Amino acid sequence: MTTLLQSHIAGRWLGATPAQTLRSAVNGRPVAATHAEAIDFGEAVHFARTVGLPGLLALDFQQRAARLKALAKYLVERKEQLYAVSAHTGATRADSWIDIEGGTGTLFAYASAGSNELPSGNLVHEGPALNLGKTGRFGGTHILVPRGGLAVHINAFNFPVWGLLEKFAPSFLAGMPCIGKPATATSYLTEALARLIETSGILPAGALQLVIGGTGDLLDRLDGRDVVTFTGSADTAAKLRVHPNVVRHSIPFNAEADSLNCAILAPEVTPDDAEFDLFVKEVAREMTVKAGQKCTAIRRAIVPRRHLDAVAEALRARLAKTVIGDPAVEGVRMGALASHAQVADVAEKIARLREAAEVVHDGSAGFAPLGEGVGEGAFLAPMLLRARNPLGDDTVHAVEAFGPVSTLMAYEDLDEALTLAAKGQGSLVGTLVTKDPAVAAKVIPVAAALHGRLHILDAEAAPESTGHGSPLPLLKHGGPGRAGGGEELGGIRAVHHYLQRCAVQGSPTMLAAVTGEYVRGAKRIETEIHPFRRHFEDLQIGESLLTHRRTVGEADIVAFGGISGDYFYMHFDEVAAKDSPFGKRIAHGYFVLSAAAGLFVSPAPGPVLANYGLDTLRFVKPVGIGDTIQARLTAKRKIDRQKVDAQGRGQGVVAWDVEVTNQLGELVASYDILTLVAKRG
Repeated sequence: MTTLLQSHIAGRWLGATPAQTLRSAVNGRPVAATHAEAIDFGEAVHFARTVGLPGLLALDFQQRAARLKALAKYLVERKEQLYAVSAHTGATRADSWIDIEGGTGTLFAYASAGSNELPSGNLVHEGPALNLGKTGRFGGTHILVPRGGLAVHINAFNFPVWGLLEKFAPSFLAGMPCIGKPATATSYLTEALARLIETSGILPAGALQLVIGGTGDLLDRLDGRDVVTFTGSADTAAKLRVHPNVVRHSIPFNAEADSLNCAILAPEVTPDDAEFDLFVKEVAREMTVKAGQKCTAIRRAIVPRRHLDAVAEALRARLAKTVIGDPAVEGVRMGALASHAQVADVAEKIARLREAAEVVHDGSAGFAPLGEGVGEGAFLAPMLLRARNPLGDDTVHAVEAFGPVSTLMAYEDLDEALTLAAKGQGSLVGTLVTKDPAVAAKVIPVAAALHGRLHILDAEAAPESTGHGSPLPLLKHGGPGRAGGGEELGGIRAVHHYLQRCAVQGSPTMLAAVTGEYVRGAKRIETEIHPFRRHFEDLQIGESLLTHRRTVGEADIVAFGGISGDYFYMHFDEVAAKDSPFGKRIAHGYFVLSAAAGLFVSPAPGPVLANYGLDTLRFVKPVGIGDTIQARLTAKRKIDRQKVDAQGRGQGVVAWDVEVTNQLGELVASYDILTLVAKRG
């Protein structure tokens, strides 16, 4: 039975009349049909702005992170439903794992990053605040706030689940409602995902809308508050980038385009080395995983000329063992391309490549995929080519066959290898397989100029390496030039892409009020109650304690040296210390830190549960024997992560600003301490 796909627009599912039939990549049988009804994109945009946006901004960063985590758990519990649909795309179980569990894993990663790194509220203070005046009464800083618009995500066919979720997660965290448009060929899997998300009820209404089919006049309805992201071909990215309305309103446009990624086998690696086998396995894997349909796949394998034939033979033998067919058949390791149109496109590109390179392995001779009815499937055998003079013909550096195709290229020395890598004119990822750190130190800084990510592979890293072709949530995905010039993922960096940065100037008191953080020089709140005696809800930003004083004696230095084992000459050698820049013996910096804690800590049991971190520590001036120190503790920042401890008590995180001064009022140490503070109830 063919499924009629529907768009999810303005809170309802749209579509009752079949239009384009989508067929199984495995056996050609109808799987789904797009809908014929036109989408009112004016309604979709209006719904995102008037329902989705207020619903998202009614939550803060921490609450949205919690929703992402809940959604990830929900989808993991129902992942087999997605695996069943994914099989129609030609993906093996392993291929689908990258897409489906890679997608839910990205949700988990951004839920964690948001919880750990973003504040409560909907404003990020991108400090530190800077003093712009002579007396400390005028300063400036930067803030990041929600853009107040929507995000349009246009995705490619090769990762119907991950492609949507890796863009959705950071934009959702940033408070932007999303309109997702999957590639039509595999949109039936994205629609199955969207139905699960909608059924969960976890997201606010309007947080995610789904478009099946074309984007119509959607881009014409956007303005400068909005963001457009695209994954797909470089040609399509170029057209969308110059869309008149995108240009007119300076709408941020992020492109992640297919690129001619490379892998370089370093010159010191021989066929007897483990790294040689790692190189062969990596190239073969990138040719066959997802049937080579990855924007990060290795298209150019750059090897020393003296090892060119050895690499070719090893790859030929490995590819010949690849079992191709219906992923449901036991033993199949490579499935089909996503569609017959994709097969035709790859075949045309192979024909062009064969004019510039010779065939090393062509699995099409006697090619017979395993499985019933696969004769109508979109199968294509792996093709390995060899360019003996890759500097002499740019075809192999300009034509990408988006399938199980790669070209071997010979080089004479590392400089030539880097020249070949650069001929890709900008890549998402490159791999260097080497056993020599000096080679890595030479290659990586040069290659980094034209690559978004560089993967160094050796025998040490291999057991844990995630591989050449796997973008990770916490690392940047994207690349310069042909690769689109954009950035996705990269942890909290991706969230910042969907926020608006603004510089703010004013008095420290005003900056503190805006940022929700204490800024030095701002008015403080002095109370008779020690700040450590306040529960999380009751503590006010700016609440401050000025401690009593303590004079540092020689006995303190001697005792601290005995406890810590730190007998550095500056603390104990009177003669050597006189010849130092300080001209005298000084106290250990960590003694000053410990002594300050003794000054400001409230020792009795109370709301402060634990001190779990220290940030921005600087020892500004030395403390000598006879100096008197004093500390000021000020509540700087509160983050409600909405968590409870093992006893069920609610708790939040409080960052405290600490200033330690000497008897002249000079700052000697400066830092933030992080504490867990209990809530009342």
